[in-house]
Amino acid sequence: MMNLGLVKPAEVVELLCVRLRQERLIQGMTQAEVAARAGIGVGTLSNLEAGRSVAFDSVVRVAMVLGRLEELELLFMPQLESLDDILRYEQGAQRQRVKRKAGDV
Repeated sequence: MMNLGLVKPAEVVELLCVRLRQERLIQGMTQAEVAARAGIGVGTLSNLEAGRSVAFDSVVRVAMVLGRLEELELLFMPQLESLDDILRYEQGAQRQRVKRKAGDV
């Protein structure tokens, strides 16, 4: 696994695009097949595999088609390692906005 803490965002995008393409090929699917099943255009899938901007919805749809939705669901899963973490998470879930601190612009 790559240490994602010491790389640039573009490098993470490139790595994930390579993995996406490899997963599609391992499953023996063409871009047209994945796009059709995901309900997106072939150009959109091509852009996604090339690291160009696409709607996040398209990423989710492709993950679903490739059977990788579970990994995507873990993306922003809270890390609850202590009782304090759980309490902070529960309190934060009730909050709608983050208040600005004095001096913030």
